[in-house]
Amino acid sequence: MADQPTAIERFIQGILPENPVYRQLLGLCPTLAVTNGMKPALTMAVSVAFVLVCANVVISLIRNLLKPHLRIVVFTLTIATFVTVADRVLAAYLFQMSKTLGPYIPLIIVNCLIICRCEVCASKQNPFTAAADGLGQALGFGLALASIAAVREILGTGMLMGFRVLPALWPDWVIMVLPPGAFITLGLLLGLVNYIDFKREEARK
Repeated sequence: MADQPTAIERFIQGILPENPVYRQLLGLCPTLAVTNGMKPALTMAVSVAFVLVCANVVISLIRNLLKPHLRIVVFTLTIATFVTVADRVLAAYLFQMSKTLGPYIPLIIVNCLIICRCEVCASKQNPFTAAADGLGQALGFGLALASIAAVREILGTGMLMGFRVLPALWPDWVIMVLPPGAFITLGLLLGLVNYIDFKREEARK
């Protein structure tokens, strides 16, 4: 389709202009649940990237066979297949991380971000563009999770991925690694992103 974004446009849009978390507010359940540490956040980001890219490519390959009234069912079954692969690989090779993430890996099946990309891009464009779209959105999702996890882990424990980054005298803000810390951090970072966006728009006028 001539009016559809190109592969490079899809890739770039997913990172910042259409960031899944900060601009589209998609995939907020794992965003809030697994960002109390950088390691689980990155593991979730990689898992979502694998599922998103694979699902986008498969849906794009079969897009001409999709029936409108069955497309959501096909999307869900395709996503579930790759989520099962990711879940079993984690359980086999990263068992403790699999236990830490608990139900949030299987819940990728109902992640609205992936279903959204299947509907918006993969069901309409070629596999190369669909893969680029998946990579861009996955990178944007990973950056959002990493930024939230970094703030929460540093302020909550004074450490990042096992290394101390704040002085030992730092009084750990335990609330930051608890569920309220996820809402506080996401709210503050969302406000910061919107403020920067507002200032950029003002500068253009």
